[in-house]
Amino acid sequence: MKITFLGTGTSSGIPLLTCKCNICNSTDIKDKRLRSSVFIEYKNKNILIDIGPDFRQQMLRENIQKIDSILITHTHNDHIAGLDEIRAYNFSSKKTMNVYVDDISEMEIKNHFDYMFRDNKYEGIADVKLINTNKSKFKIEDIEIIPIEIYHHKLPMSAYRINDFAYVTDIKTISKKEFEKLKGVKTLVISALRYEEHFAHFTFKEALKFVENLQVEKAYFTHISHKFDLHKNIVKQLPKNVFIAYDGLKIIV
Repeated sequence: MKITFLGTGTSSGIPLLTCKCNICNSTDIKDKRLRSSVFIEYKNKNILIDIGPDFRQQMLRENIQKIDSILITHTHNDHIAGLDEIRAYNFSSKKTMNVYVDDISEMEIKNHFDYMFRDNKYEGIADVKLINTNKSKFKIEDIEIIPIEIYHHKLPMSAYRINDFAYVTDIKTISKKEFEKLKGVKTLVISALRYEEHFAHFTFKEALKFVENLQVEKAYFTHISHKFDLHKNIVKQLPKNVFIAYDGLKIIV
């Protein structure tokens, strides 16, 4: 399984508009972060997790020609705003795009992109089919995917596990029952927003503790804000099995 980090930034990205801090002014390419998303290549299928406002730029940068399915974690703008752009892939594949969602995401996407779901919709509009997983495991052909319920403050949302890989972003809390679904994961992508406490996101210390409790072989921090630190400084504070993801990073799991 090949994982490409399309974006590793929080909702505002880095650099943040109008900001003059040392993170936003960094010349290190690893400190330039688009909104968080990953692209998975596995068993001849291309699966996207989240489709934010930087989707078009990310697809052009990575020269991605085909997407088979999309998994949505939740419907905050930095995770769904690029959905309209999927029409280019509709045109090239001549297929409807399957988008996997939970109850809340299904309702909010239909409200946010209501023009996509009208009976007599405008010709050329993105062709999307929402598939409600009910937070139960499902398959994309022979690829089994396990949704895991986590909480982004009070918002229930979905993390995803595929074999020994899991993608967990925007997390603040998780129940013991759902945590058990992550047991045995070898490679974990986990959000780590900043050093200071945040009401809806893991901090650096919370993410490290989560990695330690899960006992994964490798973990990659993502969904990083400009209130964290320079990439080169964060790296020095990590145990050997934890890494800071950056835009364009590719890993094999």
